Amino acid sequence: MTMWVFGYGSLLWRPGFPVAAREVARLPGYRRSFCMRSIHYRGTTDDPGLVLALEAAAGAECRGMALAVAPGHEAATLDMLRERELISSAYLERDLDVTLADGCEVRAVTYVIDPDHQQYCRGLTLEEQAHIIARAVGKSGPNTEYLFNTASHLAEAGLSDPDLDWLSERVRLLIPAQSG
Repeated sequence: MTMWVFGYGSLLWRPGFPVAAREVARLPGYRRSFCMRSIHYRGTTDDPGLVLALEAAAGAECRGMALAVAPGHEAATLDMLRERELISSAYLERDLDVTLADGCEVRAVTYVIDPDHQQYCRGLTLEEQAHIIARAVGKSGPNTEYLFNTASHLAEAGLSDPDLDWLSERVRLLIPAQSG
């Protein structure tokens, strides 16, 4: 049986495990949002960045990629994902049904935000998000890199996200202003 992982952010461009197949997929009931403060990878505890998370939302749908784990790598992949995604317990690991582009439904390991976690930050405007992303840096590099890579990989897959596209444009304008 194939192990699937739903990618909607950095898993699109840095899965960290051997991928046997990539399929465009839809996840109902969730929306992609910069609603998680990053204190490890794209920010620090003193100056948090923002990373994407899936927020439960009635009527919402997130378009991303279902990544099939290469056979024989399932256990190692799950261990790696848990170490990477559950570093601060802000994400919850779920096995959720996603619908592939051909209409087939598969169960996929999916990381969603814990709405009770202290890193969850609901309600930030896009302008507030842009200012945070433009300045934050963590051990994995600048928060801008995370935004730009995610937006470009979504666009390449034909899955452009209007909020990420707007943020990318706005952040590019803010970078010179905040670096001086």
